[in-house]
This record gives sequence, C-alpha cells and structure tokens, in this order.
Amino acid sequence: MKIRTFLAYSLLLTVGAGNTYATTYTLPPTKGDTVITQYHDDVPLTRAEQDETLLDVARRFLLGQTEIVRLNADMDRWHIKKGEIVRLSNKRILPDTPHNGITLNISEYRMYYYPADQPGTVMSFAHGIGRQDWKTPLGKTSVARKIKDPAWHPPESIRREHAANGDPLPAIVPPGPHNPLGAYALYLNLPGEYRIHGTDIDKIYGIGMQITHGCVRMYPEDVEQLYNSVSVGTPVYIVKQPIKVGWLDNVLYVEAHPDLEGEEMTQDQRYAVALNLIQKANNQELPEFDQIRLNEALKKLDGDPVAIYERLPPIEEIPGVVPETAAAPAPVKPPAANQAAVKQMKASSAEQTKTKPSAAKAVPAKVKTKSSPAKSIPVRQVKTKPSSTPIKQAQNKRQGSPGGYYHGY
Repeated sequence: MKIRTFLAYSLLLTVGAGNTYATTYTLPPTKGDTVITQYHDDVPLTRAEQDETLLDVARRFLLGQTEIVRLNADMDRWHIKKGEIVRLSNKRILPDTPHNGITLNISEYRMYYYPADQPGTVMSFAHGIGRQDWKTPLGKTSVARKIKDPAWHPPESIRREHAANGDPLPAIVPPGPHNPLGAYALYLNLPGEYRIHGTDIDKIYGIGMQITHGCVRMYPEDVEQLYNSVSVGTPVYIVKQPIKVGWLDNVLYVEAHPDLEGEEMTQDQRYAVALNLIQKANNQELPEFDQIRLNEALKKLDGDPVAIYERLPPIEEIPGVVPETAAAPAPVKPPAANQAAVKQMKASSAEQTKTKPSAAKAVPAKVKTKSSPAKSIPVRQVKTKPSSTPIKQAQNKRQGSPGGYYHGY
C-alpha cells in the first residue's frame, strides 16, 4: 500500500513538472481523429505547492483563468490550500478549421498553431480576447508583420476611456515592463491595428478572459515562442466555436464552452448545434449516442471533452478477422487440394460479416480508462447528477452549422 501511494505521488509530481512542453501536442495517428491529449496517463491533476490561488496554478501551467476556474468550479479561486488537488486540462478537440497556420477559437480563449517545420504536431496557447464592446473580429486573415519591443500608440477612444477612469495614457507608450503589448507583437492583416501580442506585468492574470480592446493577449513566454516560429504571411483563422465534436480511437467526444459576454444560447439551441456536429462527424448519420452524457456536457460547460459514443473499429483493425481483399497473397488459383479450405474460409468470413452488428447501431459509449495508481490518492470527487433537461428525439434533418464554423471563407 505504501508503494502504491508513493507511485501515485510521484506521478502527480511528474504531471506538475510538465510545463516545459505543456503546450505541444502530437496529432492523432488515425486520419480523421481530432482529439489531442496532453497527459496520456489520464491524470490531469497537480498539488498546490503552497497556499495560493487558482490563478497562480493557471500561470504555472500556462492555462487561462476562465479555463481553470471552470474545471475547478467547486473551489475558491482566491484560496487554494497547500497540498490541495487541482484539476488541469487534458484532452482538447481541435477546432473545425484547416490544420495549418494559426486558429483562434475565441469561445475557449485558446489558440492552435500548426508549425510547418514540425508536421504531426500542434501547439496550443491560452489567450485573452476582446470584451463585449471591443469584440475580436472573426474571419480568415494572415500575419502582416512582426515587431519586437513594440511601442503602443493608443487610439483616441482608448485614451478617453482611460482618462474617464482616472488613468490617463500618454500618446505613445514606449517599450518596457508596463507596455500592454509586451515584448512581441504579430500584426494581423485587418483594419484597426489588431494584434496577437504579449502582456505587461500588470495584466498577466487576465490571460484567458474577455478583457482586451479587441487584440489577442498571450503569456510572455508563449508569445515569444510563437513570434520566433511564425513567419509573415502565415494564415490566421479566427472562429467562434463554443461546441466542438471529434473522434479519438473510434470514440466520439463533445466539448462545450459557455457563452461569451453579451451572448446567450439556450439549452435547446446548444442541443441543436451539437446534433448537427455529431451528424456531420458521423458521415451525416446520427448514431445512437449517450444523450444523458451529452446533456450533462451542455449543462456543465466546463470545456472538458466527454465521450458520448463508441463505434466498431474498421474490420481490418479487429483481431482475428482478415479482410477478404487480403486473403489471397497473389492472383494465383490455389491447388485443387486447397480449394475446399479456401471456400470454407470465405464462407466463414461472409457469415461473420453477415452477423456482425452495424457500426451505426453501436451501444452508447462506455469508455473504459486504464487504471492508474494515482487514483488511490484521495482526490476530491465531483459528484454529478443526471441532467434535468429532457432528452430530445434525434433529428435527421440538418439545419447547418451556425456562424463561426469555418466553411472555406
């Protein structure tokens, strides 16, 4: 028992020390899979190193404030005791955009960057976005230019706002620790001086919030890494996808985020969006997914992907079943002595295929996760109850995706 406890504690320390590569993911090897995983031991937990806040933990793991607060909704964000277990992000569903350049999904306060010189990987960064009255624009654009140690020329409208709040701004804010643009800025090919930039020491805990004047604000080390990797002309897709759906190893996941300030989607609207995305992900057919788990995800809106359906793997992946196309190694007629055996093999294979249940009628997902010694640690359990939202009947008619989902614009 002491060994199990020691291993579990060591595993938590390994997770806690993983911030060096915390934003780099390996893309799934299976074509069409879009769920990425950071901690493959399925232990996205850490211990508080001292009495601190959730914002301190988020800073240490390069997560956004809204993100970590949603994942730990039962904790006081301003008072985390030393040794207390904090939940981190693990799986993410890639936004529905081309897998090249930069994608900003403002609904989750997160960026996805596909480095051209590192195929098979994606980097993900937390960021802040424009507040309700200074919205970050949507659409496809590109990186127009890059500037290190930029000076900030605040527009007159922002200067008036600051003056009204008793915080007057100069006409030019020079580079330095109190420059809101930070040390690096990538200017977007959009009217209005929209940028992806760093932050100053005064606003570093605003990452992952709807708080800027329309620009995209990042942690200093994240924007430095992005600046040194991205070239001028890199495409940038800015989308708003509060609900995402994706596959991983024949399991379908749904990920749901809350509305941005000034926007409100009803539960029925969220359900309709989710149905459209599930149908789209499953070759335009609506599978018999776990509706209770879907309702819970759409109600909690914590951004954590939830498994709702498991399909049968392709026949070539099923142990002991050989596809008929691979049965004969060469187009040569078998000897007469083997013809009876060949006929019997084909008949047996045909019978298996005939009696095999259809993948579209698979039971709702009951995903089994491997046991981990870390589960012996007394981690705070989050109890959930079945959603009170009535389960709706599956709709076969597609209504199309709402605005914000990329369609090649």
